[in-house]
Amino acid sequence: MTTVSKANGLSSAPPSPNLATKPPKSIHHASTLPEIRSTLAQLSTREATITSRLDHLLNTHHDLTHQLHRLDLLRAHLATHAQTTRSIAQSSLAPAASTALRLSTAVSTLDTEQSAVRSTLRVVEQVVELRACVLGVVGCMGAPQDWEGAASYLQRARAIPDEVVRGAFAEMMVPTAEVPDSPSTTLDSAAESLCALFLREFERAAGTGDGGAVTRFFKLFPMIGRTGTGLDAYGRYVCQGVAARARGNLREGVGGKERLFYAQTLTKLFEHVAQIVDGHEPLVERHYGGGMMVKVIERLQLEADIQGGLILDTWVDERSVERKMTEVKSYAFSFLVQSFLSAPRGSVGTPRAMSPAIRDGTTASRDAEDESVDMKEVDGLLIEIAFMLGRWALYTRFLASKATSEEDANHPASKGLTIPAFLANSTLYKKVFKSLIDPFNVLTTFYFRRSVEKSFQMDEPPPDLSLSPSKDIGNPPFITSAVDDVMYIVNQVLQRSLSTSQRSVVSSVIPAVERVLGSDFVGMTQRKMQYESYPKAAIQGALPPEDKILQFLVLINNLDVATDYIKRIIRTHIGFSNADTSTNGAPSPSDSRKLAELFPFGNDATFVENSLKNVESSFENKTSELIAEAILVTFSQVMKPRMRPILVETFRDTDYSITAEDLAELRREREGDTGGDDDILNDDQVKQRFTRGWVALSKPLKRILTERNGDRLMATAVQYLSRALEKRIWSYYGRVNELGAVRMERDIAGIVSAAVQGGKYSLRDAFSRCVQITLVMNMEEDEWEEMVQAKDAEIQNEDGIVWYLDMDERKRARAIVKDRG
Repeated sequence: MTTVSKANGLSSAPPSPNLATKPPKSIHHASTLPEIRSTLAQLSTREATITSRLDHLLNTHHDLTHQLHRLDLLRAHLATHAQTTRSIAQSSLAPAASTALRLSTAVSTLDTEQSAVRSTLRVVEQVVELRACVLGVVGCMGAPQDWEGAASYLQRARAIPDEVVRGAFAEMMVPTAEVPDSPSTTLDSAAESLCALFLREFERAAGTGDGGAVTRFFKLFPMIGRTGTGLDAYGRYVCQGVAARARGNLREGVGGKERLFYAQTLTKLFEHVAQIVDGHEPLVERHYGGGMMVKVIERLQLEADIQGGLILDTWVDERSVERKMTEVKSYAFSFLVQSFLSAPRGSVGTPRAMSPAIRDGTTASRDAEDESVDMKEVDGLLIEIAFMLGRWALYTRFLASKATSEEDANHPASKGLTIPAFLANSTLYKKVFKSLIDPFNVLTTFYFRRSVEKSFQMDEPPPDLSLSPSKDIGNPPFITSAVDDVMYIVNQVLQRSLSTSQRSVVSSVIPAVERVLGSDFVGMTQRKMQYESYPKAAIQGALPPEDKILQFLVLINNLDVATDYIKRIIRTHIGFSNADTSTNGAPSPSDSRKLAELFPFGNDATFVENSLKNVESSFENKTSELIAEAILVTFSQVMKPRMRPILVETFRDTDYSITAEDLAELRREREGDTGGDDDILNDDQVKQRFTRGWVALSKPLKRILTERNGDRLMATAVQYLSRALEKRIWSYYGRVNELGAVRMERDIAGIVSAAVQGGKYSLRDAFSRCVQITLVMNMEEDEWEEMVQAKDAEIQNEDGIVWYLDMDERKRARAIVKDRG
């Protein structure tokens, strides 16, 4: 091992320092004698080192070969010992393995024999139990007539496997001299006899009204394996009670004199069924097993179909629903139709229903049509239908919750309640659609549109309106009576429709409300704006009549206030109910219920919420577009003709080329005035003139309009004013000196301040160009030079100013002051 260690040590030794040095310079590149000698010396040293290492390797080669031979000998001896070890292991462990295999086989055989013995014992015990049950059943059905005992024996026998009952061993061991038949035949015969007996006794107890006996025999049916028979008998029993009470309730008010008699009768039917289900469910579930109450509910629903259908049919006949539907569908809405026809020349508008205007044939025929449908009768029908649909919704929700197991309700993939198949396919479900939902949709659509029509027929403008600032006109908002009337009806219709908790009602009524609001309400307002209240001057150049202006402004307010009403109504019904969002300052009880509670089936709540939001967005889009057009008309016809004279009067006799001599002359004219040039330049005559004209123009309009409409009108007017003011500034090109530029800047600032006073601060942005023109006019020379030399990006960010003038316009503004051009 010493030689191997030396060899390994030699192979792992680090290289010689001489070998690790940088290779000498090639002798072919040596150019001088010292370089040649130095290169030869390095080569000689490397040659000696390599020769020494090679000699050392040759000397150690013999020892390394010897050690390798020794390793080969050791490997041969180790292979011999391994073979010997395997032979010893095989000879000593083989008997033990054989013994273990025999023991395992014996244990397995013993287990099989024990299992067979246990199975045999179990069969014997079951046959013994079967024999006892057979004898017990026969004995109890004999003289003692112990029906509970016989049912108990049959229940025990039903727990024995059928293959044992019908097996050869049982047929051989169970029969006796008293009971010679096979056990299966005996048990089946006993079950049939007991079932017939229990059924007779159950029906007898049900006929006599013996509740204890009914319960006694009802509990015995599942014990003898006749669950279906017991549930059918129990279903017939409870249905008899439902039918008797329903007919009694219906007979109590023959003729339906009371307004909600049929609705209350239907409610009593649903409540009775719900009480039966709630009260009897524990008994059924305890004796018949979980989920078995559904079979009783299905039987109850069949009876509810009959009794509920009878109530609805009687209600339809008594209330003449079909006749009312025919009258509603044939109503022509003449007032709305005539109002949308183009107004003839010289028309002064459509007279109101209570107007003292002369009634012609058209008005008389319209009155006859108005009387053809009694709105109070329609409203009464809608109240009844909504009441019944609300109770129907509670009833279906209750049955759906009873028919849905807890596992299905808590399943992650569950999307809420689902209507059970037995209810969705029932005749009452279909009759509710035909007799309640369809009439409700038709009558509600008519009721809403007729209410809108009636609101416009009886529309009254706000009294004592005037454009005179000195006259008291009352409290805003100034709207016509139709807005409050229509919005009240909107809230009533939506609330009534949502209270039914019927998706089919919402899918029909809410789009109808959206359609009527957009076509009739907005359309009627637009028609009045175009033909009755358009603020057009009778003589070109004059102002429109005051009454037309007031009517037009009130109609704009109608649209704005109606939009706000719709938003608050929709948000209240969606669930954002509080004192701020309700229409009368206090939330109603129905508003506090969320849509998810009213519409628990599937994704109905999401559908209803989206439908309500569509009404809001659609109405707002239409009113916003019409308001924008009306604001432009108001500005063009009322404000714009008077704004140019205001600017002319504002800058009348204003001279921006004032000189030092002029200032001295003005100073001499002001005797006793010790102020300097600044006091003269600060003269706010321009601001005062503009303020008088602007206030006289805008204040009468703003106090009539709502705040939002006033802001819209002022934004439009300010945009026009800023452009007109900019043109006037450019018109002074070359007629302004440095003192005049200072005065002009102060005058423009005063006009801007007066124009935006009382409005939003953002109105000042419209005058940005005007202000920046005067700013450039009054810049110092060094500031101007710095601006001209700076880059565009630096100019935009300089002092945080956002420039609305490009460089050419700034140069032009700078040249307004004469001697700078």
